[in-house]
Amino acid sequence: MKPMAHLGVGIGWRPEIADAVERLSGLDWVEVVAENVCPGHLPESLLRLRERGTRVVPHGVSLGLGGADRPDPAKLAALGERAVALGAPLVTEHIAFVRTSSPVLEAGHLLPVPRTRDALDVLCENVRIAQDALPVPLALENIAALFSWPGEELTEGQFLTELVERTGVRLLIDVANLHTNRVNRGEDPAAVLDAIPLEALAYVHVAGGIERGGVWHDTHAHPVPPVVLDLLAELRSRVEPAGVLLERDDDFPPEAELAGELAAIRAVVTAGPAAPGETAIAGSGPAGTGQKADPGAGQAAHQGPVEESARTRVALGQAALLSALVAGTPVPEGFDRRRIRVQARALAAKRADVVAKLAPELPVILGGPDRYREAFLSYAKGRPMTSGYRRDALDFAEDLLIRDLPADPAARRRLTAWWRDRAGARPPRRIVRWARTLAGRAA
Repeated sequence: MKPMAHLGVGIGWRPEIADAVERLSGLDWVEVVAENVCPGHLPESLLRLRERGTRVVPHGVSLGLGGADRPDPAKLAALGERAVALGAPLVTEHIAFVRTSSPVLEAGHLLPVPRTRDALDVLCENVRIAQDALPVPLALENIAALFSWPGEELTEGQFLTELVERTGVRLLIDVANLHTNRVNRGEDPAAVLDAIPLEALAYVHVAGGIERGGVWHDTHAHPVPPVVLDLLAELRSRVEPAGVLLERDDDFPPEAELAGELAAIRAVVTAGPAAPGETAIAGSGPAGTGQKADPGAGQAAHQGPVEESARTRVALGQAALLSALVAGTPVPEGFDRRRIRVQARALAAKRADVVAKLAPELPVILGGPDRYREAFLSYAKGRPMTSGYRRDALDFAEDLLIRDLPADPAARRRLTAWWRDRAGARPPRRIVRWARTLAGRAA
C-alpha cells in the first residue's frame, strides 16, 4: 500500500465556525462535507486556508457504498470533482447504506450494513467501482449504530480486515464510533483495533456524544468525553496515525473550547511512540495525479462480479429494515424492536432538524419551533423521504397547503408564497392528493 500523506491534527470545517477555524493556531488540516461545497464556488474561508497551505479533505455522506445498488456514477463524479478542486490527497466515505431503490426510500442517515458474506461481497464490488472512478485514493469510515443485524457472520474486525484485503481501500477509524458501538452493541473497541490492518489507516475521527436511557447517541454536538480520548490513546499505542480530526456539527462552543479540545487531542497523539513496527506512514502525491490505493493482497483476478442473487438478498433485507424505520411497516424478525423504535424516532427528529436548517422560514411561518416540530413529525409519520432534504422541505409545505394548513389565513398565504418561490408551480389541490393516494393504493 503506498504511503499515506501526513495530515497532523485538524478539525471539521463548517460554515458556522469558519472564522474560528481560520484563527485556530497550529491547525494542520480540515475536512469538509463534500456535498456541502460546490467545486466552482468554494467558500472564501476554504480558499484562504488552502492559500495558507492547509490541506482540505472532502468527506462524503451520500454514496451509500454499503447499499445493494451499485454506486451512482453522478455522485462518484461529483465527489471526484471536489477532490480535484480542493487539491485533496484522498477522499473519504462511510461503510453504510443510506437508501433503497425498491421501494424508493431515503434514510437521511448512515445505517449499518449486515456483517454477512453477501453484504461484504456487495460492498467490495461497490468499493472497487468507486476506486476506479475516483482520481485519488478512497478511505472508508466505520460508523456508529444503535442496533445490530440478526444473523451476522463476521465480527467488525473480520469484516473490515477482509474489506481491506479484497479492495486495498484505506480505513478512516472513528474512535467515537467504536465507543458508541461498545455501549449500543456490546462490542470491544480494543478487539477491533487488534484485528484490523492498521497499516491501512488513513486518519482518525474524534467526536462527542451523550448517553440517554442506556443508548449512546453520536451527536457531534457535545464535548469529546474522556472515554473517547482514552480510545484514541489505545489506537495511538498501536500506530502513529497520519492524521486526527475533531468533528463538531452542532451546538458549536466558543472558539477557546474548540482550541482546548484540539489541544487535548494533540496531547494524546504526541504522548509517546507507537508500538514497535507500527510507525506512521507519510508522504503521498497530490490530487489529480490519478494515484489509487494499492490492491490488497486478497484482491485476485479470479474475483468476478457479485452474483445478482446476493444483491437481491441484501436489497430485500435493507428495504425491510428501512421501511420499518421510516414508513412504519413491521420490524423484520430478529431485530431489537425497542432499538428500532429509538432509531425511527431519531431519524424523524433529524429530518425535522435538517429541514428547519435548510428552510429556516418554515418554523417562523408556522408560529415557532415547537409548532413547526409538531407539524413536521406528524407529516413524517405518513410521508417517508424519497429524495433529499430540500425536496422534503417542499413536500412538507405542499402537504400542509393541501390540508388547508396552517389555520391562520395570513400564515397560509406566506407558506404558499414560500412554496411557489422554490417549487415554481401552484400547490396541487386536495383532489389531486386524493387521486395520488388512490393511485398508490391501486399500485
